[in-house]
Amino acid sequence: MTGNVIVLGAGIVGACTALRLADAGWNVTLCDGGRPGGEEAASYGNGGWISPASIIPMSFPGIWRKVPGYLLDRSGPLTIDWTSIPRLAPWLLRFLLAGATEGRVAKIASHLNSLLHDAPERHLALAERIGRRQLIVQRGLLYAYPDRAEYEAESLSWRLRRENGVAFEEWDESELRRHLPALGPNFRFGAYVTKGAHCINTGAYVAGIVDAAITAGVRFIQKSANSILTTPTPRVVLTGGESLAADYVVVAAGIHSKRLMREFGTKIPMESERGYHVTVTSGDVPFDIPVMPSTGKMANTPTEMGLRLSGQVELATIEKAPNWRRAEVLQSHALASYPYLAKEKQPDLKLWMGHRPSTPDGLPVIGSLKRHSGIIAAFGHGHVGLASGPKTADLVLHALEQRPPEQEGAFLPARFGY
Repeated sequence: MTGNVIVLGAGIVGACTALRLADAGWNVTLCDGGRPGGEEAASYGNGGWISPASIIPMSFPGIWRKVPGYLLDRSGPLTIDWTSIPRLAPWLLRFLLAGATEGRVAKIASHLNSLLHDAPERHLALAERIGRRQLIVQRGLLYAYPDRAEYEAESLSWRLRRENGVAFEEWDESELRRHLPALGPNFRFGAYVTKGAHCINTGAYVAGIVDAAITAGVRFIQKSANSILTTPTPRVVLTGGESLAADYVVVAAGIHSKRLMREFGTKIPMESERGYHVTVTSGDVPFDIPVMPSTGKMANTPTEMGLRLSGQVELATIEKAPNWRRAEVLQSHALASYPYLAKEKQPDLKLWMGHRPSTPDGLPVIGSLKRHSGIIAAFGHGHVGLASGPKTADLVLHALEQRPPEQEGAFLPARFGY
């Protein structure tokens, strides 16, 4: 079964989907107002981690007790903008309920594991397919802690990872020093995810996927979608008024998917987890294993551009201006984690902010709409968009081929009534 399909959004999910569908024989048109891999896209600013361990949702038992701290602490890994609370309130309530029990967290982790367990292998194959094999590096990923006690304080997370087959090693201080001498002495324990991988240039990687898709026959139109019409057949109206019809429309426009879906009555609960990164573009990076220090919950990734310090979750409306104080927090955590950075008095820095499209239950929205079978959702990936891009593309193909979902049914829009 093949036909004509329009893919909206040329980030990692849309790019992977366009290429996968073209390889399967579909006639694909890919639309995005920005340049593939450009700085305005969330995929560009991603920390670059391709981690099978990224299966733990943000919501967990007892998190409601921490909400006051999130409102007051502007230097913590998660903060909530006061002025955005009225609009965020429904999402926040669903978010708190999603992780209210260990059983609920375990179920979410299992679903995410179905997306991520083989993510490094999928990306290695994809990078080979597009001729950019050098952009995906598999040297594992390190979660660093001040001591074993801090690690064991996250015992639920690591137990769920082990139960889902995530391979990791526990490193004591001597192992940390042997593998990562650049890491500061305030870290004396680590969990090393052996099969983890990372991307050393996320923008170039996404651009490479789109280039390969175009070579495979995909038509790329550099225009954004203004609206989607669902009757009598799916149709997309682009900026400038151009109208395109197809058998199917795949909505993979990240945070902007919410607006596009809402216009025809599909109100998916999705908000922006605003993420920041700082890239130290001067000097060499004296380590090649990406690190996530527990003190800041940020991904510290060696890239072609320098050391990328990415993370921070700021719950705020999409219209709010960036709060560059969050970037300063990333810098301060980096200085505390890597003594070598303090030797460079005025490092060259590049700052960035983008929008992670996040659902309250921590699961993406992938699959056909019940009332509009010609519309396929492929958004809401939160922190795992890069890692889960290739698998999401397969699930979109399954939806187009009308295969019955198995565990992937957990991602269907039907869980929100659509």
